[in-house]
Amino acid sequence: MANPARAERERLADLLTAAGPSAPTLCAGWTTRDLAAHLVLRERRPDAAAGIRLRAVAGWTARVQAGYAQRPYPELVRLFRAGPPALSPFALPGADAAANLVEYFVHAEDVRRAGPQWQPDGPQEAPAEELWRRLPALARFEARPRTPVGLVLARPDGRTVAVTRPGSPVVTVTGEPGELVLFAFGRGARAAVTAHGPDTALAALHRALPLP
Repeated sequence: MANPARAERERLADLLTAAGPSAPTLCAGWTTRDLAAHLVLRERRPDAAAGIRLRAVAGWTARVQAGYAQRPYPELVRLFRAGPPALSPFALPGADAAANLVEYFVHAEDVRRAGPQWQPDGPQEAPAEELWRRLPALARFEARPRTPVGLVLARPDGRTVAVTRPGSPVVTVTGEPGELVLFAFGRGARAAVTAHGPDTALAALHRALPLP
């Protein structure tokens, strides 16, 4: 069975190469060089990668990432494109497909959509059904902590994922699976989604996860 994360890795590496080391991204404060350093650290330095999620060791992660960022940019992209080394947790059977598809899809769009000439023409080559299958967990762990309202994430064909908050108003956000993934990760201002719900709930959602 094909590994969709591998295709997204190649797409992201191609986008990083085309953009060059100083291009903006949708990751606040990061250039493409910073993003490439993050990607290499994440799968080659598990001792430092914990700081991506754990604030207590974030300083150590930042220092290791800064060290990687000093390397030649083509080397960083080459290391990322090559995939995880043998001793990386991401080299375990199935780990790449399970852990990296969404990561690489979001970061590919972080590069692709950051430029001023970007137009909302939808994700490129995104494995929509694979992204949709991962959306319920993403909605719970990424979108829900960021917003004070309940959410219904809806596809144009009518399928939905609900993340409710008892007693809170509900906003329905509609888009293709890749766009909903980007929204869940806080990239809603650059996602092709629409939102419907009570005005006060829409305002609260927009403050938490800015919409187009």
